[in-house]
Amino acid sequence: MASSRKVLELFVSRVPWTVQAKEMREYFTQFGAVKKCLLPFDKETGFHRGFCWVSFSSEEGISNALQKDPHVLEGSKLQVQRNRRPFSGQKSSRDVDSD
Repeated sequence: MASSRKVLELFVSRVPWTVQAKEMREYFTQFGAVKKCLLPFDKETGFHRGFCWVSFSSEEGISNALQKDPHVLEGSKLQVQRNRRPFSGQKSSRDVDSD
């Protein structure tokens, strides 16, 4: 049975390779409390894959982030959209969770 909980996550693509998960988290906290930021890395190259998921504590954080356009980080325009399905609970050593 599908969960009726609202997904409070953004999918962010076009992330510059120089940006780390901590920087993504810090950037998105201006819109609301960030619960989690997942920036998956490629084990072969050691670089992240250029996209991430940002999970907020409230609908307000998502709304605030979606109202801003463009999102620019380190000179690159990020593509930000609402994530319709929650990302998997898969963790890597480079995930950034709130404490």
